[in-house]
Amino acid sequence: MDISIIIVSYNVHYFLEQCILSVLAASKNIETEIIVIDNASNDDSCQLITTKFPEVTLVQNKINVGFSKANNQGVKIAKGEFVLILNPDTVIAEDTLEKILNFAKTTTNIGALGVKLIDGTGAFLPESKRGIPTPKVSFHKLLGFSKKQIGKYYAAHLSEDELGSIEILVGAFMFMKHAVFTEVNGFNEAYFMYGEDIDLSYKITQKGYQNYYYPLTQVIHYKGESTLKDVKYLTHFYKAMKIFYATHFKSTKLYDFLMYFGVSFWYTLKFFKLKYSFTKEKSIKNVLYLGRNKHIISYLETMCFYVESCIISDVLKIKETIQKSNIEMLVLDNEILTNKQIITFLQQLHSEEIIFKIHPKNTNFLIGSNSSFEQGDIIIFQS
Repeated sequence: MDISIIIVSYNVHYFLEQCILSVLAASKNIETEIIVIDNASNDDSCQLITTKFPEVTLVQNKINVGFSKANNQGVKIAKGEFVLILNPDTVIAEDTLEKILNFAKTTTNIGALGVKLIDGTGAFLPESKRGIPTPKVSFHKLLGFSKKQIGKYYAAHLSEDELGSIEILVGAFMFMKHAVFTEVNGFNEAYFMYGEDIDLSYKITQKGYQNYYYPLTQVIHYKGESTLKDVKYLTHFYKAMKIFYATHFKSTKLYDFLMYFGVSFWYTLKFFKLKYSFTKEKSIKNVLYLGRNKHIISYLETMCFYVESCIISDVLKIKETIQKSNIEMLVLDNEILTNKQIITFLQQLHSEEIIFKIHPKNTNFLIGSNSSFEQGDIIIFQS
């Protein structure tokens, strides 16, 4: 077995379905297994797995045990030489697994590997590559005081398209040898959510391994949540930072106070940013659909004044059509476009500031996100 893909899921039916479909499409030339650990979802995520994806190994937890413990459960039963920790709200390209596997097998002393992540609008996510969040770096990052320290936080020694060594990876996509994960005792289960990826990355470097940022393949990470976060998320974040620094750095009462102040200040800013970034969904009048599914065309024609349906792969022609016809939404159909093409289009058309929706192959829904702060919405159409 080459790769075991571990996906921890909680109430994300449609994102999970799209994610699994993309993983299956990327698994045709290598031996893989998919393990989904469901953290007591109350939607129909588990039914989705058992009915549509019987080849997937499903573990159903009776309670939400958190990200760290659930991933450890998955790795414990994994049979692959390598493991990929993957968020359910991601979409990988058809050649992603082959590329990272080949790089890992030909790179000496490799620890963990991360890739270039983009959000649902095609924007680069800077947390794709990070440095060690020392107390000084983290405090400046939280308050935004020092560009130099923020640069250290986001590993500014590498550009977003530059392959190289980094220290900290993001938990949405972490690829490593099964043996390395086991050697560092996996995720620290003291973390319920937040901070566990920082801790694991740091432990790997402390063992003498080198972590890598690999931007030669790109992955969509919708990232955001569809609702505003409340105080419990702030509590989880603060606890995570406290665990990390208590474990790996010397902590003082003054430092604890400053970090708590920094986290609280960061949370307040983010709360108001989220609160006022949610605007009413404007009525879409003009849509361009790259596909030929008659059910989608029929649905779009009922919701829009103008629908142009075409099958083109030339991004310049797409841009011309968007600008000429005042297109507000672009629907990308995975039935005719590969996930790799869709990911490329999102990046190349990001500057057009339009809404993207994706139709995953063999489904009856469209899925998309308008920003890094929103998980986005699902449009169900009759098939």
